[in-house]
Amino acid sequence: MATENKNLSEYDKNTLPNAKNFRFGIVVSEWNDTITEGLYNGALNALLDNDVAKENITRWNVPGSYELIFGCKKMQQQNVDAVIAIGSVIQGETKHFDFVCEGVAQGIKDLNILHDVPVIFCVLTDNNMQQSIDRSGGIHGNKGTEAAIAAIKMADLNK
Repeated sequence: MATENKNLSEYDKNTLPNAKNFRFGIVVSEWNDTITEGLYNGALNALLDNDVAKENITRWNVPGSYELIFGCKKMQQQNVDAVIAIGSVIQGETKHFDFVCEGVAQGIKDLNILHDVPVIFCVLTDNNMQQSIDRSGGIHGNKGTEAAIAAIKMADLNK
């Protein structure tokens, strides 16, 4: 569990694999776009900070988090070394939240089992908007940054 006011997105660039020649796909949900854009910017900036060339980063948008699964499956076929799935699901008054969260988590897990290109799960599943803000560039850092670092590590593991 995140400690209050602790930024979990800090990393030591010198301890990471060389990402210069890796290619990354980022699939971004348009739903809750103020949150997903923050996550995307965190991921993009971390990849660029780790010497990934901008032309080696492909972004696709999908309507919502549930559609991330299909978007990521198609992105895995695009000669990339890793895919980052970026989404945001915020608890509402119905069970829709539970079905979407479980479906997306299981779908991303299935892509990792069935295919040889790792897919990084960067889907916030928060109880309220403030929690999402705090994790997409707020007081708890940026989970997009953390996903990019995971993508670099997994691309290196898979090479």
